[in-house]
Amino acid sequence: MGDEDQEMPAGAADAAETGEAGANSGPEDAAHARSTARPDRTGLLIAGAVLAACGGLVLYGVFGTADKPSKPPVPTAAVTYEVSGEGTADIAYQGRSEAGTAIVDRAVTLPWTKTVRVPLGKAPLVSITLGDKGGQASCSLAVRGKHVQTASAFGRFGRATCQSELASPTPAPERTEAAG
Repeated sequence: MGDEDQEMPAGAADAAETGEAGANSGPEDAAHARSTARPDRTGLLIAGAVLAACGGLVLYGVFGTADKPSKPPVPTAAVTYEVSGEGTADIAYQGRSEAGTAIVDRAVTLPWTKTVRVPLGKAPLVSITLGDKGGQASCSLAVRGKHVQTASAFGRFGRATCQSELASPTPAPERTEAAG
């Protein structure tokens, strides 16, 4: 076998084609060869630091919220609604909703009683509507165990409403009298 048939390493073949030899390389070529031989890890280190900082902020947001004061619960009063009579009626009443929306129970068999907590400042209310068969029904309302109002509905699609007022949870500002 002759010298022509021997295989050369890839780097040596490139150097032979360009006319460069390892012995003729200068210090600049050696520095270039070292910088291209290893990937630059500076970008990876910077990306890792940024990722760690973002993770720290996320964890601070998750665990740091426990120290924030929560909205105090809205004070309520116990309200008892009663609907007496025979047959069925649609009943709408104010419950725990702070938005003031009514809860509606349809075709309720009478008699019916419900005690709920109503936020102070909201009007406790029970409204009854008789069906197409008519009849007679009465609603009553008690706040903190004290009877407040009674109303009656008669006939086909008869209606009645019992309503009261609850004090606001915030005290009224004190009046000062001007000296005169």
